Amino acid sequence: MSSTANRRQRVRDVLPDLYLGRFQPGPSNSFTDVPGVLVHVESIHLPPTGKAGAVNTGVTTILPRKDFFHHACYAGIFRFNGSGELTGSHWIEETGLLHSPIILTNSFAVGAAYQGIYEYAIREYSDEKGRVDWFMLPVVGETFDGFLNDISQFAVKPEHIVRGIELATSDPVLEGNTGGGTGMVCHYFKGGTGTSSRIVPGFDNWGDGQNEKPYVVSALVQANYGKGDALRIGGVPVGRILQEELQKAAEGDAQKEAAMKDLEDEKNRKDGSIIVIIATNAPLHPLQLQRLAKRATSGLSRVGGIGHNPSGDIFLAFSTANEIPVQTVTANSRSVDPWKPTPMNVQVLDDQSINGLFEAAADTTEEAIYNALCMAETMEGVDGRVIEALPLERVKQLMGKYL
Repeated sequence: MSSTANRRQRVRDVLPDLYLGRFQPGPSNSFTDVPGVLVHVESIHLPPTGKAGAVNTGVTTILPRKDFFHHACYAGIFRFNGSGELTGSHWIEETGLLHSPIILTNSFAVGAAYQGIYEYAIREYSDEKGRVDWFMLPVVGETFDGFLNDISQFAVKPEHIVRGIELATSDPVLEGNTGGGTGMVCHYFKGGTGTSSRIVPGFDNWGDGQNEKPYVVSALVQANYGKGDALRIGGVPVGRILQEELQKAAEGDAQKEAAMKDLEDEKNRKDGSIIVIIATNAPLHPLQLQRLAKRATSGLSRVGGIGHNPSGDIFLAFSTANEIPVQTVTANSRSVDPWKPTPMNVQVLDDQSINGLFEAAADTTEEAIYNALCMAETMEGVDGRVIEALPLERVKQLMGKYL
């Protein structure tokens, strides 16, 4: 870890006059501002030994609600570009139901994360004989951290996932080089985990007798995408300016020139990916949540995301407003006859009233990416590769004439 740690700040502290949308952030401006949502991040660092390179990776665990097993959330998915993995996505698209933790990690850890969710569920929900009589498809998303992490070591184990589910809390999410974002690179600077939230004024019912009710929209990103010169902050081409300065500073320094070329070659082969998870307590049904997830694309594009061919840009949105019973014909429950159609009562918003939520989804995604970049620290990784943190003081100087 770098000595830059004590100087890192979130984007609102770095650039207090930057316009980040018309809605106010939640109490912590964090993903867990949505009531009931729990998160845990765990980073894994191991030094190089023998042929094994340095390990810089981790796991982000999201619980849409504490009792994710029995009470599903409505959810929707949007694939901006599909060069990545999100397990369980077919079932979410089929039913609109999310009843699993969401695990974010590196590309080679998907299997361990999948197993870890099942190990926790078997421990907690098997019958007295230890048998399984229930249905759940684990949801695991990934981005590739192989530039800074010796991904071939398979450092993430199922026990990391079990521990993450056990320890998930409503505390503000730790950002930067944390959790699944530990070893990630964003716009040629150190990337990682970032979050943000917004409060959108609304009503709790339809028609006469409406009562005002604020709704929360929050985003969590695992940012590992983007060309260096594509980075923009508030529309300012910060990335292009910084890359030109870095190239000029490296002239005549063979080691720096080689390092920059190494990164450029790596990103030309595989641009990288971003996973965006959007949470809300607004009562949205699955099709509305698909539409909400799409709006993450607007936030990503503001910062410089293009959706290149080898990029995995996958977005999932879920709502905690309705608790949808699951395991009602399994897990020794048998409370529903699967052959007799039975209605349930749910609440959903009027489609014509959800523009504010769409706007908040874009704004929180944009700010979450900024926070990932601003909070991440310089890191030395596998084979001595170094990725620098976004230079916050220089960013302040560049942005000064625009704010």
